[in-house]
Amino acid sequence: MDAIEVLKKRRSIRVFQQKPILKDQLEAVVDAGRFAPTARNLQPWEFVIITQKRVLSEIAKLAENGRFIQDCAACIAVFSSDTKYYLEDGCAATVNMLNAAAALGIGSCWVAGDKKSYCQDISRILNAKNNLKLVSLIALGYPKEDGAFGIVEKKRLGEILHWEKF
Repeated sequence: MDAIEVLKKRRSIRVFQQKPILKDQLEAVVDAGRFAPTARNLQPWEFVIITQKRVLSEIAKLAENGRFIQDCAACIAVFSSDTKYYLEDGCAATVNMLNAAAALGIGSCWVAGDKKSYCQDISRILNAKNNLKLVSLIALGYPKEDGAFGIVEKKRLGEILHWEKF
């Protein structure tokens, strides 16, 4: 898929095949996150790839809106140093990784972090340093349903685009 097609067809996938993702593909996804825009080029992020089923299950039990993490092939925990723009930087990296996964035919779903009550527990499970904030969790796996990457209905451009003023 070309870049625009990826942006239009990427969707949140929560049901996965029981098929592992190759290490080089996981690294390619994280590498895309590394190239995200970042305020003052601080690059405050650090990433943890989790593939162990036991740990995925622990995380899924904690993340109330991410129970499906227990069934994914891998999960990327996106951490960021506590900088002025840590949330924006971590979110930019997250979006890059979601789009990279789609380009590789890998399904993904963003599970919230940062302000959730489970962040400290997940940080502890993953041995994160105290100065890091959990920005997001990205569940990854090959979609179970055929045709998972398709354009979903969105508002028409004319409904949301304004030129010069509202």
